[in-house]
Amino acid sequence: MPEPLPDEGPPSDLVSDVFARDCTSRSAFEDVTAKWASLTLLALHEGGYRFNALRRRVEGVSEKMLSQTLQALERDGFLTREVVTAIPPRVEYALTPLGQRVAGRLRALADLLEEAAPEVERAREEHPGRAR
Repeated sequence: MPEPLPDEGPPSDLVSDVFARDCTSRSAFEDVTAKWASLTLLALHEGGYRFNALRRRVEGVSEKMLSQTLQALERDGFLTREVVTAIPPRVEYALTPLGQRVAGRLRALADLLEEAAPEVERAREEHPGRAR
């Protein structure tokens, strides 16, 4: 592969672009921004959880969806799954340093949305076709 000229920048295969269909950052973005994944990351930002405790914390998620979500987040390096050898054995989930950084950004967004809830309610009332 030829060296790029100084004014060309890095080769395109070294540049991450979340808008590019085949970019790793895009698939990770899709995984993180899925409804259950974002809520799971926010919950784990509070501390480690066992599966059933996490399922109770993230109200409305099915066992199947939580399991799939945890697998995707573990695959992407956002969380760890630790099997604790005890009687009975248990599995605990915790964020990795990358997961902590991502969850911190999501927490800031969640805080903003919680603060803006009255504004969203007013907007929904004024636009009945968009109300949920």
